[in-house]
Amino acid sequence: MLSNIDRFQRHIDYLRVSITDWCNLRCVYCRPQGKFQKLQHEEILSYEEIISLSQVAIGSGIRKIRITGGEPLLRQNVICLCRELARIKNLESLTITTNGVLLKHFALELKKAGVKRINVSLDTLDPTKYKKITGKNFFHRVWGGIEEALSVGFCLVKINVVVMRNVNGDEIEDLSKLTFKYPFHVRFIELMPFLEKNGPASSNFMASDEIMRRLQNVGEIYPVSSVNVNGPAVHFQFAGALGKIGLISPMSHHFCPTCNRLRLTADGKLRACLLSDIETDIKSALRNGASNCELRAIFRKAIESKPKSHMLIDHKIPENPLLRSMVAIGG
Repeated sequence: MLSNIDRFQRHIDYLRVSITDWCNLRCVYCRPQGKFQKLQHEEILSYEEIISLSQVAIGSGIRKIRITGGEPLLRQNVICLCRELARIKNLESLTITTNGVLLKHFALELKKAGVKRINVSLDTLDPTKYKKITGKNFFHRVWGGIEEALSVGFCLVKINVVVMRNVNGDEIEDLSKLTFKYPFHVRFIELMPFLEKNGPASSNFMASDEIMRRLQNVGEIYPVSSVNVNGPAVHFQFAGALGKIGLISPMSHHFCPTCNRLRLTADGKLRACLLSDIETDIKSALRNGASNCELRAIFRKAIESKPKSHMLIDHKIPENPLLRSMVAIGG
């Protein structure tokens, strides 16, 4: 097996696999608000190709796979893909990130297929504000999907909240209080200036230190350990709470030194850093009949391309916006 240790001694064992660049929401921080150029069908990896590359990745030391999009539940027969991925030997964890709009319909089948955990993006508890953020009036569908996930036996549901000061910044306390009633991990994520160099990111950014000060007003809160010790979140828990709080601080407290992940985009590019346009094409080699040994070497090349840290300074992308939006990279 080729080494999955990168140049900076980070153990790369986590692959995020985007299976579509399409989404049924248009969140203000993720998807361009104008015309969006969707990938053509032939550009997107087939399920057979995703399974093949996942097997190669696991042979290269990957132990955790997360299915992302776009919105992964939009892609036809996603349950079949989950089932096949869960069967791969030496895969320790299969998880999925979803916006939750279709989760009520899919929750039980995802559980049966072998998905271990679900992350749901939900930035507000206010249906009106939800529509403002996402462009759609789907709040109650998402909440129903979260409740269904709990009812079918998902013991760990993570709620991802992108904090925007002038949009949902007033809801930090209310969102955190969900952990008293439900066994959720509510994770507050600093806003990244993904779609433009200036503007909303500057005025809406709220650092995790300020978020923590707000949380301390809710009740006694203390740090706790997590099984995902090299993940991006720092974990806390309120005294007497069922769930946990996570703070993810890509801007104010870089977690680059412990980053353990690669991303596989829907069109077959390996991306070693979310905030870098450096990509390694693996689809072309796969479609041209490359051997597993050759494909593992491409995984190794991608690992070696992983930078020491991302290049965000002062909450802005330094020179030019990234060539891809978040929805096109995979969350």
